[in-house]
Amino acid sequence: MPLRFLFLMLMTLASLNAAALEKNTTEDCAHESLTLQVLGSGGPELDDGLDGSSYLVWLGPNAAVLVDTGPGSASRFGEVGARFETLEAILYSHLHVDHSADLPAYVKGSFFTPRDKNLLVIGPDGNKIMPSTSEFLKRLFGAEGAFSYLQGYLSSGKESYVLEGIDVPLSKGSVFNRSLPNGLNITAAPVNHGPIAAIGWRIQKGDCSMVFSGDTSNKDGALSALLIQGTDIFVAHNAVPEGTKGVARNLHMPPSEIGKLAAQANVRTLVLSHFMNRTRNNKTETLNAIRKFYTGRVIFAEPLHIVQ
Repeated sequence: MPLRFLFLMLMTLASLNAAALEKNTTEDCAHESLTLQVLGSGGPELDDGLDGSSYLVWLGPNAAVLVDTGPGSASRFGEVGARFETLEAILYSHLHVDHSADLPAYVKGSFFTPRDKNLLVIGPDGNKIMPSTSEFLKRLFGAEGAFSYLQGYLSSGKESYVLEGIDVPLSKGSVFNRSLPNGLNITAAPVNHGPIAAIGWRIQKGDCSMVFSGDTSNKDGALSALLIQGTDIFVAHNAVPEGTKGVARNLHMPPSEIGKLAAQANVRTLVLSHFMNRTRNNKTETLNAIRKFYTGRVIFAEPLHIVQ
């Protein structure tokens, strides 16, 4: 029995704190055996007590897709009993440190797993500030990279598998689509995160869908019907409080914008994540701002939180 399911059973039987592990069922996702687990719900701060942003999508008993690899997430990945060899793809919303820092830990750790099939690593193309995802892999694991001793994972035949970097175009209105094994489909579109190259993701299997906003101000409206319409689970980042202005507002959505989006798109479950000290202890104010527009289920993500 996978450790994830044993963990869930024990927590349920013991009737422990539901904030640490909460299961919320939507019929479509239950039917498709698709489950979301939060590995990290924090941002870049050192004193927030949270791991960096990272989300694991399970398909039945198998870890299928990893969205972002923030610091601390690799340890959480092992803690929940996920197996690296079952992953179909690692998806990046953007390449800020708090969303990507643990990738070398995953790659090094994978040496000790039976993985023998190539792994897709898909994220945004580059711009003047950020490298493309494929270039990011080269700077980490290439011959001149920071971890050049792992360069075999970029060259066929040197290790048991290869990391296949794919760059999602950032041109306005562009949409990236890709089919994965077992009926999974992924869609990405560029979003506004100030000057940073960034994208939002939708993962779909049958009638079940999950959308990950990543970090975005949504000033360009990119997270509109294209990505989130009718989604079962919408993971939105709550990095700034209501009333935020200036640079921070240019990077992130306030709660009211999140609420408007969730309502307009008829989202079934809204999961708030990527907390910072300025938002983590303001849940009442955050919820009040969201409730002005959205009346559906709202979850404040916690480490190892399961949403189905």
